[in-house]
Amino acid sequence: FLSLVAEFCCGFFVILILGNFWFLAVLYLLWLYLDWRTPCSGGRRSHWVRSWTVWKYFREYFPIHLIKTSELNPNHNYLLGFHPHGVLVAGAFGNFCTDPPFKNLFPGLTPYLHIMPIWFGCPFFREYIMSAGMVSASKESVSHVLSNKGGGHASVIVIGGAEESLNAHPGSLTLNILKRKGFIKMALKHGAHLVPVFSFGENELFKQVANPKGSWLRNVQEKLQKIMGFALPLFHARGVFQYSFGLIPYRQPIHTVVGSPIPVKQNLNPTTEEIDQLHALYLQKLKKLFEEHKGNYGIPAHKSLIFE
Repeated sequence: FLSLVAEFCCGFFVILILGNFWFLAVLYLLWLYLDWRTPCSGGRRSHWVRSWTVWKYFREYFPIHLIKTSELNPNHNYLLGFHPHGVLVAGAFGNFCTDPPFKNLFPGLTPYLHIMPIWFGCPFFREYIMSAGMVSASKESVSHVLSNKGGGHASVIVIGGAEESLNAHPGSLTLNILKRKGFIKMALKHGAHLVPVFSFGENELFKQVANPKGSWLRNVQEKLQKIMGFALPLFHARGVFQYSFGLIPYRQPIHTVVGSPIPVKQNLNPTTEEIDQLHALYLQKLKKLFEEHKGNYGIPAHKSLIFE
């Protein structure tokens, strides 16, 4: 969905340049230059955009649910690790970029969904995603959010990133996380409490073309991902008036479960050992969260998370 909107915005910008409105394009480029750092300094959210009626229908289509398991004290800042990426990341968008799900369950906390910086280079589209509460996934941006004095900020990071979308097959429970420790270091540097979040149903929205590791397709996808910064999963789902083929996601319920916070004491210069210890604790808490709730959302008892 975001890709389609981005393509439309880029196309509109090209029309401005080639048409009789080139001066508007020049003015926008000037604005882009002056506003370039905004995605790294908290963005520019709009309650009006986040409350559009279309988002209510978006959440109800699947439907998307946000489940609270513990209180999050608004006097602290938090780093929420979202799992899994899936193809659409529908749970992250529906729960953290639209009102009122998160606001009602966690009053006093403001969520910021961190996404790849490349999206903020797209004309006009960047204005929309910032208004929805999205900010850059750069270190500078995460630091800005977690440095808020007095607390009340929640950085939401999809830990597996684009690489994990290539594992987004129905029934898949594989997470790319063993080598991803940057978020742990950021939490330590800012004393932000860590919160594991697991979104049940995220991988069930699309059927992806078989791409096992080592296959020619997977090798091509991984090479393109390294070059472009984002993955290109080959997927399909349902159509508008038929259910056999199309790009509209299946109507599968999504339950995004927010776990209990892991207290983190600020450490401006954490050692590799300290980072590894907290990372191991995070994996333990994430697995526990999954095991405690999997039975409620149709996951067989013998199924467990796989960390890569």
